[in-house]
Amino acid sequence: MELKRVVVTGLGAITPLGGSVDELWNNLVNGVSGAAPITRFDATNFKTKFACEVKNYNPTDFFDRKEVKKLDLFAQFAMIAAEQAIQDSGLNLETIDQDMAGVIWGAGIGGLQTFQEEVKGYVNGGAIPRFSPFFIPKMIADIAPGHISIKYGFRGPNFGVVSACASSTNAIADAYNLIRLGKANIFITGGSEAGVNEAGVGGFNALQALSTRNDDPQTASRPFDKDRDGFVIGEGGAAIILEEYEHAVKRGAKIYCEMIGAGMSADAYHLTAPHPEGLGAANVMKSALQDNNTPVEAVDYVNVHGTSTPLGDVAELKAIQKLFGEQAYKMNISSTKSMTGHLLGATGAVEAIACILAIQNGIIPPTINNFELDPEIDPKLNLTLNKAQKRDVNVALSNTFGFGGHNASVVFKKMN
Repeated sequence: MELKRVVVTGLGAITPLGGSVDELWNNLVNGVSGAAPITRFDATNFKTKFACEVKNYNPTDFFDRKEVKKLDLFAQFAMIAAEQAIQDSGLNLETIDQDMAGVIWGAGIGGLQTFQEEVKGYVNGGAIPRFSPFFIPKMIADIAPGHISIKYGFRGPNFGVVSACASSTNAIADAYNLIRLGKANIFITGGSEAGVNEAGVGGFNALQALSTRNDDPQTASRPFDKDRDGFVIGEGGAAIILEEYEHAVKRGAKIYCEMIGAGMSADAYHLTAPHPEGLGAANVMKSALQDNNTPVEAVDYVNVHGTSTPLGDVAELKAIQKLFGEQAYKMNISSTKSMTGHLLGATGAVEAIACILAIQNGIIPPTINNFELDPEIDPKLNLTLNKAQKRDVNVALSNTFGFGGHNASVVFKKMN
């Protein structure tokens, strides 16, 4: 069976760096941090008092009041990003075969705010259990692709992906593979998350996973830096339209680039810590490159998971050096989480967009907030520190890793 080619024809994003893809990209290139004191709740008594929130967000700018009641914030972000991507793609919803159009969406947690509110309401509500009829439909992580498919009438494959912080990368990988197999022509794929609330921040604080640099939030996300002390939690959503190549050409679509690989692996090591030698990370990148027999020498840019945790950053770079050998010193590496923070299940889709636009624009977004390189990290690696670099990018790879040892990588290539 001959596998189909897959291309990117639409992008959408609402992130801590802005309400559009253009704002996201401009701020990435210019090294802008999205971190600031938390406004979504009173964080006075929390160890971490800052996050990368979506700024100046008002749901009624996008939805009527009845819709807002039915949509958790993570689903709102999903709908906004998907709408942008559909508009960007130029798809004519009246002429496409909607049986061959699907939605695969990632969320590591889903409706955490809804869950928190409903349980608090029950605990404080007296002897009679009272729950909203919207509780379960708002909370479940797979509801976002359901809403998206209903809005656009997409009747093809439709499901949610949950693999912690690898969720949206796994969603993109699934969409890619189903198009290759001829099961669909078009997918809206990506991910969203809304974990900046008491449960999210308190839970990650209890794990000692978050930075507590409350005196200087904007520099708190500092991948590869000697003094990094954890990640900065973020929120938002990002969507990508993947399309079968011939289908895109036939309708005269704008094509950003081609998707040429997707890999998945497990660390099989620890619930929350990466394998110290990055074995699972090396395996997942190798698997992604093998999809189209892409040699390591062809890769120009790796957008790393790079969360700014003491263990994770070092393990991932070890994996890159193990797999790429001498090429590790010739390509660019960067962590855009230094600017966006860590959007949990949405992070892979945001970083895939960063790779796609690096190919499109010939610019590598930087790793900001690096003041002194961790001595465990090889200083000869080009980590694109503190300032964007111009480079002709033909092939870019994006990594995301999640609690549970879940690893996912995707590969994009400039169109010939």
